[in-house]
Amino acid sequence: MKVAVLDDYQSVAADMADWSSLPAGIEVTYFSDHLSDEDALAERLADFDIVMGMRERTPFPRPLLERLPALRCLITTGGGNASFDLAAATDLGITVCATPGAGEGPTELTWGLILGILRQIPQEDRATREDGKWGIHVGASLQSKTLALLGLGHIGSLVARVGNAFGMRIIAWSQNLTAERAAECGATLVDKETLFADGDIVSVHVRLSDRTRGLVGAHEIGLMKPSAILVNISRGPIVDETALIDALQRRAIGGAALDVFDVEPLPANHPFLTLDNTLITPHVGYVTDDGYRAFYSGVVENIRAFASGEPVRVINPGVLEAPNLRGPAV
Repeated sequence: MKVAVLDDYQSVAADMADWSSLPAGIEVTYFSDHLSDEDALAERLADFDIVMGMRERTPFPRPLLERLPALRCLITTGGGNASFDLAAATDLGITVCATPGAGEGPTELTWGLILGILRQIPQEDRATREDGKWGIHVGASLQSKTLALLGLGHIGSLVARVGNAFGMRIIAWSQNLTAERAAECGATLVDKETLFADGDIVSVHVRLSDRTRGLVGAHEIGLMKPSAILVNISRGPIVDETALIDALQRRAIGGAALDVFDVEPLPANHPFLTLDNTLITPHVGYVTDDGYRAFYSGVVENIRAFASGEPVRVINPGVLEAPNLRGPAV
């Protein structure tokens, strides 16, 4: 049985779990480079029985899955993966399973980005190291500012807790948010327009879905204060990238701190990379030692179980009744 571990950007997967515990005869190949071309990806993965995808780094839509006849099991790190076509996998008899996670990396990165852009930390670091300058910016403070949260789920509620500790005013909105839930998180429920108009920091914490794709568009960005900062560690397509770039280029808002993008990895000529009012990280909200160890250990657990015919953490349960189920190799 052949296993492909994709998008091992930091080349650490082999050290993050006990791969030697897998049954004899299982061959694991780690790929640190990213392939976005479907033809190249189909050629690379043609002979693999099991493929592990790290979060949404490599999508698996129906056309790609149909070109992988050897594929029996597709594993995503974390509890789900919006870029895996679960219906197609079920139709093709491919088992899709998930792993546990660990830690609160996205929450922590949110505050790292907020503090980094408000206090101009990257610029101060570069100026001190490279230019010999000692203090070039006057930073903004958080106390008494308004933190506007688009979403108050698990991550949003933790971000709110930290904002309260900083003495900020917390407001929130999402399509299903209630006043009671907002109050539980130390926030005040407002309407969508007020969220964007009043926020000094507007931070996105909703899942990507058909309802949330493009949820932050030109209208919403146009409501923001000239000094306001937009933060997105959720998923790129929630924010209209073209509208955000236009606002940043015109300096209609104060800046943007971004960990997620429409296309990842971010193309080398992307406007975000040349704007001086952006702070950019390469989708590393979940990339922590604790998180990776939980992810990769879960992958090993799923491979071991699938290879031996034991139950796995299936997220497309319909596949278990599919007449064309591609079962484990024996």
